[in-house]
Amino acid sequence: MGHTNPSGTAESGHGDPEVIPAAPLLNPQNLAVLAFILALISVAIFAVFSRRRSKSRGNALLLVGPPDAGKTAILSKLVYGQALQTHTSLQPNSSVIALPSAKKNIRIVDIPGHPRIRDQFREYLDDAKVIAFVVDASSVSRNGAVVAEHLHNVLHTIISLPPSQTLPTLIILAHKSDLLNTNSTAGAGDSLAINRVRTVLERELEKRRVSQSGGVGVEGLGAEGEKSEMGGLDCNSPAGSAFKFADWEGGEVAFIGTSVKIGKVPEDAEKVGDDGLASLREWLDDNM
Repeated sequence: MGHTNPSGTAESGHGDPEVIPAAPLLNPQNLAVLAFILALISVAIFAVFSRRRSKSRGNALLLVGPPDAGKTAILSKLVYGQALQTHTSLQPNSSVIALPSAKKNIRIVDIPGHPRIRDQFREYLDDAKVIAFVVDASSVSRNGAVVAEHLHNVLHTIISLPPSQTLPTLIILAHKSDLLNTNSTAGAGDSLAINRVRTVLERELEKRRVSQSGGVGVEGLGAEGEKSEMGGLDCNSPAGSAFKFADWEGGEVAFIGTSVKIGKVPEDAEKVGDDGLASLREWLDDNM
C-alpha cells in the first residue's frame, strides 16, 4: 500500500522514473560537436556529388556561331566524311564521332545561329568540354560587328558560370579559309584566315568594351540593335590596353583555320594536305 507524503499525495511503492533534463545535453560544447559533425557530413555529400558530376560531363563539342558560317558542314564532314549542301538550321543537330588517337567517343552538337534560337547552346553547357565558335573568314570583314555581338554573348555566358564549375575551352574556327585569295604554300590560307578573324573580332569586341565602360551601351553594334550590358570582356592586362584574346580572363583561346569541300573526302586527303579539318581533328585528339 502506498505511503502519503507530507503534502498528502500518494506515492507509489516503486517510485516515479527519473527524468533527465534536456538542458545538460544541449550545452554549448555538445552543440559545437554536433555542428562539426553535420558540417563534415555536408562536405562529404558535396564531394561525392561533385565527383559524380565531373564524371558525367565534359565529352561534348558545341559548334556555335552566326548563320551560314559552316557549322553544319563541319559536323557533316566530321561524322560522315563528306560535306553536303546545307541550309540554315532551325534546331540543334547532334551526333557522336570516334577520336582514333584518343580512343574515345565525343558528342558534337551543332547549334543554330539565328539570333532568336542561338542561346540554345546554354542547354548543353553542363556536358560541354569545348565550345567552337565558327566564323566565316571570307566575310568577317564585312559583318564583324554582328559576329562580335554573337561571340560577346558566348564569352559572357562562359564567364558567368558558377566558380565551382570548370569552364569549357573556347576555340575559334576561322572557317572557309580556302576561299581567301592566296598563291602561297599549303597552309597559308589557314594563317591568313586566322589573322583576319582574330584582328576583326578583337577590334569589334574592343569597341563593345569601350562603349560599355563609357556607359553608352552597345546599341547598334549587333544583329538585334539592342542595348547590352553583358560582361565577359575583361582581360588580364594593364589598364587601358585593348581587348586581346591572349589576355582574356576566361582562359586560353585557340584559333584554328578550317575549310570543307562539298562531296566525299578522299581517303588519302589528310596525307596530301587536302583535308581542311585536319588541324581541327588533331586538336580534338589532343584536347578532348
